[in-house]
Amino acid sequence: MDHSVSLQVNGKSVQINFEDPNMPLLYALRDELGLKGPRFGCGLGQCGSCTVHINGNAVRSCIYPVKEVKGAKITTLEGLGSSENPNLLQKAFIDEQAAQCGYCINGMVMQASALLAKNKNPSEAQIKEALQNNLCRCGTHLRIVKAVQRAAAQMSKLA
Repeated sequence: MDHSVSLQVNGKSVQINFEDPNMPLLYALRDELGLKGPRFGCGLGQCGSCTVHINGNAVRSCIYPVKEVKGAKITTLEGLGSSENPNLLQKAFIDEQAAQCGYCINGMVMQASALLAKNKNPSEAQIKEALQNNLCRCGTHLRIVKAVQRAAAQMSKLA
């Protein structure tokens, strides 16, 4: 039996058709919509590489069933900015050279973006707490924290 849901992804209205209502949202985003920001990492919601925003909240899309997103507003890494026009957080990650292998970066950026949306000036401890469940294989944690601090500082100047 075929099912479908209508939702917004990165500001665009889309409809996703699927057979299995328990199919992970990650598969729909990558396979049906061609979005490559959210990555498959562990498939268990433990690493964070698949993180997206659903109605402003950071969610692990590899364990979130597509049937649950009806009418939702979803933002992926592509919805924050592009290679040609990165948003302030993405630019800060680039400037701090926070990415090494790239495994964690989607999750780190998406989790940090959700944090900054709720807390414009987080402390170092708050940043570390927000990112603690995102795995980084390369150990660029210090650069990632500095990138979030840089973005927060730049955002506060614009406010």
